[in-house]
Amino acid sequence: MRRIPLVASLALFLAGSVAAALAAEPIKVGISIAQSPPGSVVQGTQVKDGLEIVKDMVNAKGGVLGRKIELVYEDNQGIPEKGRAASEKLITSDHVVAITGGHQSSVCLAEIEVAHRYHVPYVNTNCWSDDIRLKGYPEVFNPGNYNSRVSMAMAETIAAMKLKSVVAFAENTDYGIGQAKLLDKFIKEKSPGTKYRYETLDRASKDFTPAVLALRANPPDMVVNIMLPPAAYILMNQLYEQGVAPSPKTWSYDGAGLADYPDFWQNVKEAGKDMICFALYHPKMKAPPLGKEVAEEYTKRTKNEPNRLIFQAADSLLLIVDAIKQAKSTDPKAIEKALRTMKFSGTRGTFSFNEKKGNTYQQWVEIPYVNYQLTAVNQPISESNIIQGPGQPLDVKKLQRPK
Repeated sequence: MRRIPLVASLALFLAGSVAAALAAEPIKVGISIAQSPPGSVVQGTQVKDGLEIVKDMVNAKGGVLGRKIELVYEDNQGIPEKGRAASEKLITSDHVVAITGGHQSSVCLAEIEVAHRYHVPYVNTNCWSDDIRLKGYPEVFNPGNYNSRVSMAMAETIAAMKLKSVVAFAENTDYGIGQAKLLDKFIKEKSPGTKYRYETLDRASKDFTPAVLALRANPPDMVVNIMLPPAAYILMNQLYEQGVAPSPKTWSYDGAGLADYPDFWQNVKEAGKDMICFALYHPKMKAPPLGKEVAEEYTKRTKNEPNRLIFQAADSLLLIVDAIKQAKSTDPKAIEKALRTMKFSGTRGTFSFNEKKGNTYQQWVEIPYVNYQLTAVNQPISESNIIQGPGQPLDVKKLQRPK
């Protein structure tokens, strides 16, 4: 009889030890990014950098709910089928509580189907296609940019510049084709006198000369680039080499947020000078203290200026961490509920997700953006010519005509 209390105490001790061990296990967050071609590896690298900075910051402060954050990476190679398989593995084998990191729309569209089927939160880092929002999946949250935002801003710039003809080159993906079509829609609304057309190019191609040469005889007032690297860089160089754009006759407009990638200037050189850029970050934009902290840490680690993807990735993981804190749980359904209802303060500002169904469903609707012009080769973004920014109206008179 005297042994019974001892056995009971031992059982309680073992149960407590098991509970403590479980509590100490890291919280796994799934990351699906392109780490090898044909995907945009430069984007994948930037996303990873931002995620790692936040993971280290959170873990240095004790993690969340007393547990460290562990990032589980899968390489989707920018291929939808690979993204689908990556998401399946992360959820069913690695047992992640949420997935983030997505930065190419065609891949995101495949991955959100898996997240929706398993009811696991999916925080979209940088997939712009409106189709992702139009799906209306309750598991998908969008703190990054979206095509309608870009196309509207570009159409307003084109209207203000009073351009008569615009040609867009779009990559053959959901993102590229979707944005080119939206640009058509908004140009008709904002600048009905502008003649617009777009041409779809294979993102895996290394030669766009036939499409470029077709513009030499009758160059448009503007060429819009809606492609991701490396194809975007190849197109820019061939447009410049053939004397099409930028030129005294034809403006070059970057609609894909290329100019702040670390490898931009080493790949485009003279082809980047005089280009007008739609962008989601500029060093002169006001940033909250958390944004400044992440920017300083990125520069410390890489010796480079941060770009939009660093902050978008940082906010993606911070959203998941804050949702876990608010839910006091790592249950995916509890995390999803918290994401839907909470107000979030991150590296780029404070926002909550829109609840109205449509192309801004569970989206940060008023995401800040800028328009600027690069006026010299190897010019840092901080020294570029800002023609529009948050709180600063569009002023196309500041644009400098290519010589």
